[in-house]
Amino acid sequence: MDYLKKTYRWFGPDFGVTLADIAQLGAQGVVTACHSIPTGEVWPVEAIADVKHQIERHGMEWSVVESVNVHNAIKYGLPERDMYIGNYIQTLKNLAQHNIYTICYNFMPLIDWTRTHLDYQLPNGTSSLRYDPIAIAAFDLYILERESAAEVYEASVVSKAEAYFKSLSAQEKQALENAVLAGIPGSKEPIQMSAFRENLARVSQISKSGLQENLAYFLKAILPEAEKLGIHMAIHPDDPPFSVFGIPRITSTYEDFKSICDGYPSLHNGFTFCSGSLGASPNNDLVKIIEDFGDRIHFIHLRNVQLSPSGAFYEAEHLNGSVMMEGVMEALIKEQLKRKGAGRSDVAIPLRPDHGHVLLDDKKRQGDFYPGYSLIGRALGMAQLTGLEKGLRHRMKLS
Repeated sequence: MDYLKKTYRWFGPDFGVTLADIAQLGAQGVVTACHSIPTGEVWPVEAIADVKHQIERHGMEWSVVESVNVHNAIKYGLPERDMYIGNYIQTLKNLAQHNIYTICYNFMPLIDWTRTHLDYQLPNGTSSLRYDPIAIAAFDLYILERESAAEVYEASVVSKAEAYFKSLSAQEKQALENAVLAGIPGSKEPIQMSAFRENLARVSQISKSGLQENLAYFLKAILPEAEKLGIHMAIHPDDPPFSVFGIPRITSTYEDFKSICDGYPSLHNGFTFCSGSLGASPNNDLVKIIEDFGDRIHFIHLRNVQLSPSGAFYEAEHLNGSVMMEGVMEALIKEQLKRKGAGRSDVAIPLRPDHGHVLLDDKKRQGDFYPGYSLIGRALGMAQLTGLEKGLRHRMKLS
């Protein structure tokens, strides 16, 4: 039986979790990138070969690239985007030379993800990541001090944000700033405030339809080449799946997924299914998304979120939260059965436990690993997900 392929994300030797650690967890594959190469530059075959060799020396495969980041010139539709698209295509060719065929990427125009707390304390002594819309408004209004920011928020939110900000100590204000500006995986340094302001000012001038047109332009340029190479592109949903700082989202809903599919009808134009990103909106029906777009899901991130009526959420245990993980896992198994029946070769879809709580010995190396990417917390998540998958397969009489 083709179980989901168990993988873990690795950010390189400087991030507190080694390939030897990951190998001990029984991983089949590793999800990583050439993090040292700036966004927009071609990944040399030598750099790709070096990363692949490191992984294979530990008995695993490089299953998925996460991510070949898309340059802002492409996202913003700037004149130089064609040059960066050419570089992107060459990187795909270089990856294919090393038999790496699944590429996770995103088209989030400001930062890759947004949280307000990186060490949110839970009652059992563990910690997780949290998003609070009042804290975001406080950052926007009183730290970023963005012109016209107040126009984005209702008066009640502005009032609550002001009270919240006044309640913070200087240390807590700095922690909030660091949390919001931490959204570039593969770097320990937060985004510079000046760069953040510049990006925000630029993208604030782009409408949702403009971002969709820029994504369509990018996909129509790269997908014919990806099809020739046998590469499957897997766009990651927006995180969180709703507007932050007034910026539109284009990969957050069922309708967004349908628009992307319709824009270039090919299995190579696919998705990373992230239950945490999509699940942060109570309006998203995750099972229906899998049922209707499952044939284009090339990579899976599974994590859970606990939602509150205020719009805040924190990352919960993988099997306990607002996402009904049993239904999600069952839908994924059913998608595998469809693929097997159709004779597809990609039945064992790569899956990684997305994020994990900080617990036990993780606390001793907190600060070394990237936020959300603890070792033991992710191992616990994978153990829970593996047990859930096996239990469902047994119930479905598949094993």
